[in-house]
Parts: sequence; structure tokens; C-alpha cells
Amino acid sequence: MAGKAALLSGMLCAGLLGLWEIAARTPAATQGGDDAYSALVAGAGETARLPPPSAILTLAATLLADPFYDKGPNDKGIGLQLGYSLLRVAAGYSLALLVAIPLGFLIGMSPLMLRALNPFIQVLKPISPLAWMPLALFVIEDSVLSSVFVIFICSIWPVLINTAFGVAAVDRNWLNVARTLELSPLRTAVTVILPAAAPTILTGMRIAIGISWLVIVAAEMLVGGTGVGYFIWNEWNNLDLSSVIFTVLLIGLVGMTLDFLLARLTRLVEYQS
Repeated sequence: MAGKAALLSGMLCAGLLGLWEIAARTPAATQGGDDAYSALVAGAGETARLPPPSAILTLAATLLADPFYDKGPNDKGIGLQLGYSLLRVAAGYSLALLVAIPLGFLIGMSPLMLRALNPFIQVLKPISPLAWMPLALFVIEDSVLSSVFVIFICSIWPVLINTAFGVAAVDRNWLNVARTLELSPLRTAVTVILPAAAPTILTGMRIAIGISWLVIVAAEMLVGGTGVGYFIWNEWNNLDLSSVIFTVLLIGLVGMTLDFLLARLTRLVEYQS
């Protein structure tokens, strides 16, 4: 089944790329009339059209041949730009885990804390992460740290909510056994609750990493400097659509890889539990 699905996906991809190549290389039809005007319209149409996949593949080979070059603030390799973005995501995401998982345990194990903190969660959770950017820039006064904060604030909610849900859903009988054995709350949390809630926590982590990778691109477009978001915006200002499309596809591939890694980890934990 997996082989058939992969074959079908490959065929669909090849078909779409073929249609794209043909459409990009087909001359635009122009209306009759003045020859100079028709030539101008045709030229404008050619300029505005998307580049064909072959041109993007050629550019990709050039960019990936030396991905880590550094020729100044506005001329860095795509590998360096990708590395900057991944480091910011890793920093903000890690901070979110350090805060969200313990707080989620506290909320899941204490109905009182759930009732006390739930209004704050419900107010803060719907706020767009990018809405925090102006405030972060004003308070932190550093574009890189502001980007990390935005990743933190968008990552914390899926992990926090899933952790609290997973902890609250642990079988009461297991907790009663822990009390019978006179385990401390910390030991109960580590040896009983954490293994039972781990699949749910990892699901929240998987959701959070996808949101983080999505948000960092938009954040880097706003603050500039470095990163794949800035790279896309800079190439758009240079009217280099081939670079824009290549980077968009690269962002998708990296996001898919991050999701795949956490999905495999989730399945491994579910299998062991």
C-alpha cells in the first residue's frame, strides 16, 4: 500500500510539474491591434509569468552548491538563512516546552489551578503571534530575541493544553495505586502520569512545531535581517521569482521533515506505552 501511494504521489507530482513547465513556456496570446502595443502587452505578460520548474531546478542547483557563503548582511547563502531560522525556532520552542509542560502538569493535576488559570489561557491563546511583535520589539529592543519570543508565545498553547488534557485523562486507578504506595507527587508525576500522558503531550509538541515554523517566516519578513523569511522578502524586492518559489518549497520540505520526526517519536512512544 505504501509503495502504491508513493508511486501515485510521484505520478501526480510529475504531471503537475509537466503542466507547469508547458504553461510557463507557452507564449501568451495577444489581441490584434497596433503592433507596438501588442508587443508591449506580450512582453509584459512574459515578464509577469511564473518561471518554469526547469529554471527553478537550475537555480536550486546553484544555491545548494554553496549554501553557507557569507558576503555581507544582504548576501548570505540559503543554508545560513535556513540555519538562522531553525535556531530561532529551536530557542523559542525549547523555552515553550520548559514552561508549558510543568504548567500543564500543574493544571492537569489541580482542578483549582485549572479554574484559576483558564481565564488567562482563554484570553491569551486566540491572540495572533504576530500581534505580539510590536510590543516585543518595544520591550526587548532586539529583533532576534523578539522573533524568539514570538515563537515561544505561539508554541506554548498547544503544548500546555495537550499536556493538561493528557494529565487530567490519566486513569484514576493508577493514581490511587500511587497513593497506596505512598509515592511523592513528584515521583507520581514522573513514573505514573508522564508515561501515560506522553502521547498526548507529543501531539501538542507536533502541533506547536508546525505553528512555530509557519510563524518564524512571517516574523522574519517583518523584522528583516536574516532568516528564510527575510530571504524571500529580499528576493521578492529583487523580482527574482525563481528564488522565491524555491525558498517556499524549501520551507515546505523543512516543515514536513520536522513534522515527520515528531510523528515518528510519537509513534515510538505510543508503541512502548
